[in-house]
Amino acid sequence: MSNEPLYRLVDVGKEFAGPGERLNVLDDINLTIQAGESVAIVGSSGSGKTTLLHLLGTLDAPSRGQIFFSGDEVGSLDNRRKAALRGKDIGFVFQFHHLLAEFTTLENVALPGIIAGKPKAECLELAREALGLVGMSGRLDFTVTTLSGGERQRAAIARAILLRPKAMLADEPTGNLDEKNGRMIGELLVTLNQELGMTFVVVTHNIELAGVMGRRLELRSGALYAQG
Repeated sequence: MSNEPLYRLVDVGKEFAGPGERLNVLDDINLTIQAGESVAIVGSSGSGKTTLLHLLGTLDAPSRGQIFFSGDEVGSLDNRRKAALRGKDIGFVFQFHHLLAEFTTLENVALPGIIAGKPKAECLELAREALGLVGMSGRLDFTVTTLSGGERQRAAIARAILLRPKAMLADEPTGNLDEKNGRMIGELLVTLNQELGMTFVVVTHNIELAGVMGRRLELRSGALYAQG
């Protein structure tokens, strides 16, 4: 069995064009994340947390350095192969659930499989299983507008794990929730990490959520530091 980490970042930097000069957001990030880890990335607003998550998700490319996913250098992949990687091996959860109001909970969760070309009946069965894992079996035929905020986020998590990706990346998954629901989402992520063996990377301002992850990192002035 290979000991290759799921993620390996080598001297990764990211710059953006500013009004007068280029803005350096990430500076020579070196990071390894093993398969099955749960990692929280914290930092102040504007520290580059979401930028780093987008790089991990191949939604953006670094200005310099290399990112390896399961041993493959992501920068060498064309757009079609990056899209295939996102569809199969990387799941996403955002602060806002991005569920479609015209579909039921079950249909929303099944969508990634349908988009991937799997038979609809198989996708609906996978969606039932995923919703069961997040405690939403009683809400399969409910429309999105009838779900609470916590239920909508749980449905979004079910959608992200539908195809059992190798990694799930979450951007402020509790940022739009009250304290009780935020705590429930944190507990759910820990349970799924343990039961599915899936790698979880969460960027968050929520110190309690960060505290239940297996490893905590902090972004400051473009550099990444270990916490605890």
